Amino acid sequence: MQEPSIEATWDRVALAVSGAEAHHHNEWRERFRAILNDFRFLPGGRILAGAGTSRRATLFNCFVMGPVEDSIQGIFNALREAMVTLQGGGGVGVDFSTLRPAGSLAVSSGGVASGPVSFMRVWEESNTVLESSNLRRGAMMATLRCDHPDIEDFIEAKIACEALPHFNLSVLISDEFMRAVDEDGPWPLVFPLGEHPIPVGGEVCERIWSGGTTPQLCLVHRRIPARALWSKLLDAAHASAEPGVLFIDRINRVNNLWYCEHLSATNPCGEIPLAPYGACNLGSINLTRFVQHPFAQHPSVDFGGLKAVAGIATRFLDNVHDISMFPLKAQEKAAGASRKIGLGITGLADMFAMLGLRYGSQASIDLTYEIMCAIRDTAYRTSIEIAREKGVFPAFDKIKYGASPFVLDLSRDIQDAIAQHGIRNSHLLAVAPTGSISLLANNVSSGIEPVFAFKAVRRVRGADGQAVTFDVEDAAWHQYKELHGLQAPLPAHFVEAVDVSAEDQLRMMATVQSCVDNAISKTVRLRESANAQELGVVLRRAWELGLKGCAVYREGSRGGEAVVAHRWIERRQPADAATGAASLFDK
Repeated sequence: MQEPSIEATWDRVALAVSGAEAHHHNEWRERFRAILNDFRFLPGGRILAGAGTSRRATLFNCFVMGPVEDSIQGIFNALREAMVTLQGGGGVGVDFSTLRPAGSLAVSSGGVASGPVSFMRVWEESNTVLESSNLRRGAMMATLRCDHPDIEDFIEAKIACEALPHFNLSVLISDEFMRAVDEDGPWPLVFPLGEHPIPVGGEVCERIWSGGTTPQLCLVHRRIPARALWSKLLDAAHASAEPGVLFIDRINRVNNLWYCEHLSATNPCGEIPLAPYGACNLGSINLTRFVQHPFAQHPSVDFGGLKAVAGIATRFLDNVHDISMFPLKAQEKAAGASRKIGLGITGLADMFAMLGLRYGSQASIDLTYEIMCAIRDTAYRTSIEIAREKGVFPAFDKIKYGASPFVLDLSRDIQDAIAQHGIRNSHLLAVAPTGSISLLANNVSSGIEPVFAFKAVRRVRGADGQAVTFDVEDAAWHQYKELHGLQAPLPAHFVEAVDVSAEDQLRMMATVQSCVDNAISKTVRLRESANAQELGVVLRRAWELGLKGCAVYREGSRGGEAVVAHRWIERRQPADAATGAASLFDK
């Protein structure tokens, strides 16, 4: 049922989320309602669409599915779980590395395995059928290890026009592979032997494989030059903007739950690396609402107001855990064990425009770091206070959690408070694409992306499921023109995405990632003339700067379509993801 106004939506959501409070219910409802007002805090789309309604839909945007067992029964059980999750409103990430490479003999049936990419097509077709009766587009992430024997087929899976449109693809890149590229060494493609004997003359090695935590004996299927595989990845990304890369060793090394999780997949947009059946709910602080005296001679950021909203938003997202349904019991159990949340930001580029800063300048990077530190520290301190009141997350281990690299980088007083009182949420921060909720907030710039275009055409899905296009104007651009007139020339600090160098984009990403315990969603955009080697420089630089992953969109690499690319680490939403009035609340 359509609501009469956005104010009515805010009323409904604030009431529903305050329902998790055992005490001072009305006080928290008013506080939650206050941060929603004027689009200061933008909960994830699933929360806006579902909280306080009678829908049987999850309030969590993000899920990673359980390991895909390498059997017909296991594969189709995993497919069933993925479709149930998509039907419930959540996007899914799936690691297909557990499936045997194409051409392998299936001992029990005498057949020949068709490989991970073939089953990705099964997921794709099932999602297409599901979407025909669902207004919301189902988004999926597929990952595959860089040492899987079918990695070349995976890399090239989306080069064909319109192939696997519901999937984003990411290669799980190890530190060992990056070193092999540097040395131009041979790269072994391997797969676990399982219960099979070592074949005569076969070469074996040990790997901690996806879905496991201990080394397994793996058969070396063949070796290829590491640089040849790297070049194949660059050529595919240059041609189709797919796949991206996840620096999986770094993701696991700096994970706050390193002691009880092994990660091999993320949600569809990449900002949340998750363990099997893991889930996370999202919300973003709209930075444009904290600019004082925008476009004036001496504009500034209201840090007091920013911290106040960050604190209340942290509690808001923690409460979502207690009022949401989960498509699967395993997801409810996994989410409850960590109580992960993903508090982030949006409107960063528009905030710069209002402050007179050029996106990517040193001043913009310094301010971003100051803002992210303030949000990070406020979120952690708030989570500690909630733990004192309501208890720690069940998987909390004081010694091991306190030894995680991210926690060790926090201020001494926050570390001491965690040791003394514990913490409510294992992870607190993530920067999502925010495409739909940013459009809802008068089309502020999305997440930490530069302004895509000052004026653009957006395609959305209406209430009847049909695509609708309409003109949109960037919020900061529109506000400036209202102040100075339509013919007024734009100041030099107003820039669009194509005007920001790859290096400046990467430096901004690294700055934000340094303050985020989950990950960030942003795509490095390159001009159409960029070649595959330049794209390789970007990915290499992303690794050197400490990012958890990277994806690159070269203008025109998707047939010239105007794609608003979002990613995290970087991840792209499907180009026609619903962002309109009836289904505006996707992310």
